Amino acid sequence: MTVGLTTRTIAGDAHAAADAARCLEDGGLVAFPTETVYGLGADATNADAVARLYQAKGRPSFNPLIAHVESVAAALDIAVFDGLSLRLANAFWPGPLTLVLRKTTHCPVAELATAGLDTIAVRVPAHPTARDILRTLGKPVVAPSANISGHVSPTTAAHVESDLAGRIDLIVDGGPVAVGVESTIISCLGEPMLLRPGGLPRAAIEAVLGKTLLNVTDDADVSTPHPLAPGMLEQHYAPRTPLRLNATRIEAGEAVLAFGKSIPAGLDQASIVLNLSERGDPVEAAANLFGHLRALDAKGASGIAAMTVPMNGLGEAINDRLRRAAVPATSIA
Repeated sequence: MTVGLTTRTIAGDAHAAADAARCLEDGGLVAFPTETVYGLGADATNADAVARLYQAKGRPSFNPLIAHVESVAAALDIAVFDGLSLRLANAFWPGPLTLVLRKTTHCPVAELATAGLDTIAVRVPAHPTARDILRTLGKPVVAPSANISGHVSPTTAAHVESDLAGRIDLIVDGGPVAVGVESTIISCLGEPMLLRPGGLPRAAIEAVLGKTLLNVTDDADVSTPHPLAPGMLEQHYAPRTPLRLNATRIEAGEAVLAFGKSIPAGLDQASIVLNLSERGDPVEAAANLFGHLRALDAKGASGIAAMTVPMNGLGEAINDRLRRAAVPATSIA
């Protein structure tokens, strides 16, 4: 896949699934909406298409991809479930939950998509357009966020076009997404472990499991340069403008990513202020997070000052994304 393609954009209407499925079947790359963010899809069974996806995103090839399928039944064909993982699938699919499981012996997903691991990350998305495409294609689709790797994730078709026009074949415009942060990722390779907080809060998962989720830092064996799942690289979701966290004072010329009704010192010196949620709602804040970061990034400010977001509910996922977005590129080995 080389820069210079003509990228078509189509409406996410009744005809979109057939058009998108034909493109995927032919080895093309299709961006489409999910309930979390826009995904960049490739036929998961086509190694050449997966390689083109990595190239289009500029994504490290050791970072595995999530296989999206249309139903729990389809997931059972590519991944090995036990009682707990099946309980989670039945409770939360379709929805913003990804499970990391052992691959079945006959799993057709290309080795490149799983980064050579014997495990696979899988989920059933809830967005009707995504499900229609998967149903029409009849194959797993790998679909990382539809942006240049490491950049702010896309929540509208315009965000996708800004990053990937000329690199991919097709964009299906389904309007703004509902959740706004990527799926929560749980490893089910032993005791259930939270690998990435996301659009499904920890508390909801723990309620179904009847136990506390382990954190990835609780088990040194998973601390590896080769992540088990997407979104685990130290720097990720990053705007080009430097981002600092937990700002209580605003410096002259900074852009401000606000939350709630608190007014930090020096706010009158800000070049622009966007509030994730004036009423302090973490669900609304998650939906606005990536769009606001992109908007602030485009203003050419000296920096972006992000105010504190509480850790309750989706606040855990928001803070995870902000922490990774604030890591300077020069600090990454």
